[in-house]
Amino acid sequence: MRSVTVVIDDLSTEQRDLVLAEARRHGVECLTGERWALLTGGAAALAGLVHPDRTRMPLALAERLAALVAATFDPPEAWVMGRGRISLDRPVIAGILNVTPDSFSDGGRFLDPDAALRHAESLIAMGADLLDVGAESTRPGSVGPVPVEEEWHRLAPVLRALEARFPEVPLSVDTVKAETARRALDSGAWAINDVSGLRLDPTVADVCAAHDAGLVLMHSRGAFDEMASYAHASYGHVVAEVVRELTGGAAVAEAAGLDRSRIVLDPGLGFAKTPEQNFEVLRDLPSVAGLGYPVMVGPSRKRFLGTIMGRETLDRDLATAAACVTAYLGGARLFRVHAVAPTLESLAVAYAVRSA
Repeated sequence: MRSVTVVIDDLSTEQRDLVLAEARRHGVECLTGERWALLTGGAAALAGLVHPDRTRMPLALAERLAALVAATFDPPEAWVMGRGRISLDRPVIAGILNVTPDSFSDGGRFLDPDAALRHAESLIAMGADLLDVGAESTRPGSVGPVPVEEEWHRLAPVLRALEARFPEVPLSVDTVKAETARRALDSGAWAINDVSGLRLDPTVADVCAAHDAGLVLMHSRGAFDEMASYAHASYGHVVAEVVRELTGGAAVAEAAGLDRSRIVLDPGLGFAKTPEQNFEVLRDLPSVAGLGYPVMVGPSRKRFLGTIMGRETLDRDLATAAACVTAYLGGARLFRVHAVAPTLESLAVAYAVRSA
């Protein structure tokens, strides 16, 4: 009885029109655009749409749609990496550790390695399952990428301290540079979180493949200093285009030799999207989850949440928790947040309801 939403892209005009006709015949809602179709309907209706004895669609197209529907009902059980495995049978929380002087929420507070280690201890004590460490701010108005040596100067002592103090805690490092990724993975990181989705440096995928590491591909657009702005927030249909661009990034990663099980997709809430577009992405997140990769979201304290109640950055943790619950019900399983406790409690309730 669950409603399922999937997107098929790279369609010819003939294929798109055929999908639309078949969707109408089977009672499936269908929205189309240039080279794509978004389908929403109950599982039974979608099953009829792709059943070889009932559909008039070409077999290859029906099989493609069937794979998307199957991914919705049989999501990945774990994020598997060379250093270990993170189970996705319940929500997984990534605590944000910014070692930057200018991050929008906590810039400068944890630039000192000792302060960073104390904050990491606090995040883990509150229930964080992994830590996501970043040394380069992507806040609105950021002046551009940090040079590799400066980025590594900030990261190196923190990664060494975390590896010594918490060797069992998975670490991901937030960077868009292959050289920083290589050094981080050599220093004990499990995964790389690339907020450019491989757009700025595709060789990040080669580094991750060589280390058998995890890779988070986040949707964004534009140059580094534009990603958190509205400069490229122009979409025909935001969810369909996010899906198409994330799929392209995943294809680049797999072509580099990275196993599919290592890849996580992030729809990039707050990046190249207006507040309204962010809420659309949250609403239609099953389209991203339907691609069959684990999904991470990072709504934490973002300005689109501030538009709801007019709250300042540090007063958005309850809104963050609500956004994470919405994303969980839409198929996300990994949640990148500043404040672990409210998100952990909210997701525990959502998990209990879903499991009842």
